[in-house]
Amino acid sequence: MTHKYSLAAIAIVLAMTGAATARAEDANKADLEALKKSLAKYEDYTAALRDLYLSTVGCVYYSGEKIAGAMDYPKGAMGIHFVNVPSVGQKLDPMKPNVLIYEPTKKGLKLVGVEWLVPLTPDVKEAPSLFGQKFMGPMEGHYPLIPKEFVHYDLHAWLFSDNPNGMFSPTNPKVKCSKAEFPMLEKPTMMMPGPM
Repeated sequence: MTHKYSLAAIAIVLAMTGAATARAEDANKADLEALKKSLAKYEDYTAALRDLYLSTVGCVYYSGEKIAGAMDYPKGAMGIHFVNVPSVGQKLDPMKPNVLIYEPTKKGLKLVGVEWLVPLTPDVKEAPSLFGQKFMGPMEGHYPLIPKEFVHYDLHAWLFSDNPNGMFSPTNPKVKCSKAEFPMLEKPTMMMPGPM
Protein backbone atom coordinates (compact mmCIF):
# COMPACT_ATOMS: atom_id res chain seq x y z
CA MET A 1 0.00 0.00 0.00
CA THR A 2 2.77 2.43 0.89
CA HIS A 3 4.27 2.01 -2.57
CA LYS A 4 0.95 3.01 -4.22
CA TYR A 5 0.69 6.11 -2.01
CA SER A 6 4.27 7.08 -2.86
CA LEU A 7 3.54 6.78 -6.59
CA ALA A 8 0.34 8.78 -6.18
CA ALA A 9 2.19 11.50 -4.22
CA ILE A 10 4.89 11.68 -6.89
CA ALA A 11 2.24 11.92 -9.63
CA ILE A 12 0.51 14.77 -7.77
CA VAL A 13 3.80 16.66 -7.26
CA LEU A 14 4.73 16.21 -10.95
CA ALA A 15 1.27 17.39 -12.05
CA MET A 16 1.54 20.45 -9.79
CA THR A 17 5.05 21.22 -11.07
CA GLY A 18 3.88 20.88 -14.67
CA ALA A 19 0.90 23.15 -14.00
CA ALA A 20 3.14 25.74 -12.31
CA THR A 21 5.54 25.67 -15.27
CA ALA A 22 2.64 26.05 -17.72
CA ARG A 23 1.27 29.01 -15.67
CA ALA A 24 4.75 30.63 -15.65
CA GLU A 25 5.04 30.18 -19.44
CA ASP A 26 1.54 31.62 -19.93
CA ALA A 27 2.42 34.59 -17.69
CA ASN A 28 5.63 35.16 -19.67
CA LYS A 29 3.68 35.00 -22.96
CA ALA A 30 1.16 37.52 -21.64
CA ASP A 31 3.96 39.81 -20.40
CA LEU A 32 5.77 39.57 -23.75
CA GLU A 33 2.54 40.38 -25.62
CA ALA A 34 1.98 43.40 -23.37
CA LEU A 35 5.58 44.50 -23.96
CA LYS A 36 5.21 44.11 -27.73
CA LYS A 37 2.03 46.21 -27.67
CA SER A 38 3.68 48.92 -25.58
CA LEU A 39 6.64 49.13 -27.99
CA ALA A 40 4.60 49.19 -31.22
CA LYS A 41 5.02 52.99 -31.47
CA TYR A 42 8.75 52.39 -32.09
CA GLU A 43 8.00 50.71 -35.40
CA ASP A 44 8.56 54.31 -36.53
CA TYR A 45 12.22 54.83 -35.60
CA THR A 46 11.70 58.61 -35.29
CA ALA A 47 9.55 57.89 -32.20
CA ALA A 48 12.55 56.04 -30.77
CA LEU A 49 14.79 59.04 -31.45
CA ARG A 50 12.34 61.36 -29.71
CA ASP A 51 12.46 59.06 -26.65
CA LEU A 52 16.29 59.25 -26.62
CA TYR A 53 17.01 55.88 -28.25
CA LEU A 54 20.13 56.84 -30.22
CA SER A 55 21.42 54.83 -33.17
CA THR A 56 24.81 53.14 -33.10
CA VAL A 57 24.61 53.25 -36.95
CA GLY A 58 26.44 49.95 -37.62
CA CYS A 59 24.40 46.86 -38.52
CA VAL A 60 25.97 44.06 -36.48
CA TYR A 61 26.13 40.50 -37.76
CA TYR A 62 28.09 37.34 -36.94
CA SER A 63 29.54 34.54 -39.08
CA GLY A 64 28.91 31.83 -36.46
CA GLU A 65 32.65 31.60 -35.75
CA LYS A 66 33.47 29.95 -32.42
CA ILE A 67 36.34 31.37 -30.34
CA ALA A 68 37.51 29.85 -27.05
CA GLY A 69 36.55 32.07 -24.11
CA ALA A 70 34.07 34.07 -26.21
CA MET A 71 30.27 34.23 -26.29
CA ASP A 72 28.53 31.76 -28.60
CA TYR A 73 26.73 33.71 -31.32
CA PRO A 74 24.97 31.57 -33.94
CA LYS A 75 25.32 32.81 -37.52
CA GLY A 76 22.95 35.73 -38.01
CA ALA A 77 22.50 39.41 -37.29
CA MET A 78 21.77 41.61 -34.32
CA GLY A 79 20.88 44.54 -36.58
CA ILE A 80 21.19 48.26 -35.83
CA HIS A 81 21.01 49.07 -32.12
CA PHE A 82 19.22 52.17 -30.86
CA VAL A 83 20.40 52.60 -27.24
CA ASN A 84 18.61 54.59 -24.55
CA VAL A 85 21.83 55.52 -22.73
CA PRO A 86 20.18 57.17 -19.66
CA SER A 87 18.38 53.87 -18.88
CA VAL A 88 21.58 51.75 -18.82
CA GLY A 89 22.59 51.00 -15.24
CA GLN A 90 19.15 51.91 -13.87
CA LYS A 91 16.84 49.36 -12.22
CA LEU A 92 16.01 46.59 -14.68
CA ASP A 93 12.57 47.27 -16.19
CA PRO A 94 10.97 44.46 -18.23
CA MET A 95 8.69 47.00 -19.93
CA LYS A 96 11.51 49.37 -20.94
CA PRO A 97 14.33 47.65 -22.82
CA ASN A 98 17.56 49.66 -23.04
CA VAL A 99 17.95 48.87 -26.74
CA LEU A 100 15.65 48.72 -29.76
CA ILE A 101 16.93 46.63 -32.68
CA TYR A 102 16.19 47.54 -36.30
CA GLU A 103 16.81 45.77 -39.59
CA PRO A 104 17.61 47.93 -42.62
CA THR A 105 15.26 47.09 -45.52
CA LYS A 106 14.40 48.60 -48.91
CA LYS A 107 11.50 50.39 -47.19
CA GLY A 108 13.63 51.73 -44.32
CA LEU A 109 14.32 50.57 -40.79
CA LYS A 110 12.12 47.75 -39.48
CA LEU A 111 11.82 47.12 -35.72
CA VAL A 112 12.73 43.46 -35.13
CA GLY A 113 13.74 43.09 -31.49
CA VAL A 114 14.81 44.55 -28.18
CA GLU A 115 17.64 44.10 -25.70
CA TRP A 116 18.25 44.73 -22.02
CA LEU A 117 21.75 45.59 -20.76
CA VAL A 118 22.93 45.21 -17.16
CA PRO A 119 26.44 46.52 -16.40
CA LEU A 120 28.55 44.26 -14.17
CA THR A 121 29.02 46.21 -10.94
CA PRO A 122 29.98 45.07 -7.41
CA ASP A 123 26.24 45.09 -6.56
CA VAL A 124 25.48 42.37 -9.14
CA LYS A 125 25.64 39.04 -7.29
CA GLU A 126 24.13 36.82 -9.99
CA ALA A 127 23.14 36.89 -13.63
CA PRO A 128 19.88 38.83 -14.02
CA SER A 129 16.82 37.24 -15.59
CA LEU A 130 13.56 38.34 -17.21
CA PHE A 131 10.63 36.34 -18.60
CA GLY A 132 12.16 33.16 -17.15
CA GLN A 133 15.36 33.73 -19.18
CA LYS A 134 18.81 34.12 -17.68
CA PHE A 135 20.87 36.93 -19.25
CA MET A 136 24.01 36.06 -21.23
CA GLY A 137 27.37 37.14 -19.82
CA PRO A 138 29.17 38.76 -18.26
CA MET A 139 30.99 39.86 -21.41
CA GLU A 140 33.08 42.72 -22.74
CA GLY A 141 31.46 45.59 -24.58
CA HIS A 142 30.79 45.00 -28.28
CA TYR A 143 33.78 46.86 -29.69
CA PRO A 144 33.94 49.16 -31.71
CA LEU A 145 30.33 50.25 -31.04
CA ILE A 146 30.63 49.85 -27.25
CA PRO A 147 33.96 50.14 -25.37
CA LYS A 148 35.40 46.76 -24.33
CA GLU A 149 35.54 48.06 -20.75
CA PHE A 150 31.72 48.07 -20.58
CA VAL A 151 31.43 44.59 -19.02
CA HIS A 152 27.77 43.62 -18.98
CA TYR A 153 25.02 41.02 -19.22
CA ASP A 154 22.42 41.18 -21.98
CA LEU A 155 19.20 39.57 -23.09
CA HIS A 156 17.67 39.83 -26.57
CA ALA A 157 14.02 39.28 -27.42
CA TRP A 158 12.94 39.07 -31.07
CA LEU A 159 9.42 40.37 -30.48
CA PHE A 160 8.83 41.68 -33.99
CA SER A 161 10.62 39.06 -36.10
CA ASP A 162 10.36 35.29 -36.04
CA ASN A 163 13.67 33.70 -35.03
CA PRO A 164 14.31 30.02 -35.87
CA ASN A 165 16.93 29.98 -33.07
CA GLY A 166 14.34 31.04 -30.50
CA MET A 167 12.85 34.27 -29.16
CA PHE A 168 15.80 34.94 -26.82
CA SER A 169 18.73 33.95 -29.05
CA PRO A 170 21.36 36.73 -29.31
CA THR A 171 21.33 36.59 -33.13
CA ASN A 172 18.66 36.08 -35.75
CA PRO A 173 19.48 34.38 -39.08
CA LYS A 174 16.40 35.97 -40.70
CA VAL A 175 17.66 39.50 -39.96
CA LYS A 176 20.05 40.78 -42.64
CA CYS A 177 22.53 43.63 -42.86
CA SER A 178 22.78 43.51 -46.67
CA LYS A 179 20.77 46.76 -47.05
CA ALA A 180 22.78 48.57 -44.34
CA GLU A 181 25.01 51.54 -45.08
CA PHE A 182 27.42 50.32 -42.40
CA PRO A 183 27.36 46.50 -42.13
CA MET A 184 29.66 45.35 -39.31
CA LEU A 185 30.86 41.75 -39.14
CA GLU A 186 31.83 41.36 -35.48
CA LYS A 187 33.94 38.75 -33.75
CA PRO A 188 32.26 37.00 -30.79
CA THR A 189 32.54 39.08 -27.61
CA MET A 190 34.93 37.79 -24.94
CA MET A 191 33.42 36.40 -21.74
CA MET A 192 34.54 38.01 -18.50
CA PRO A 193 34.80 36.76 -14.93
CA GLY A 194 31.89 37.52 -12.65
CA PRO A 195 28.85 35.85 -11.14
CA MET A 196 27.37 33.46 -13.68
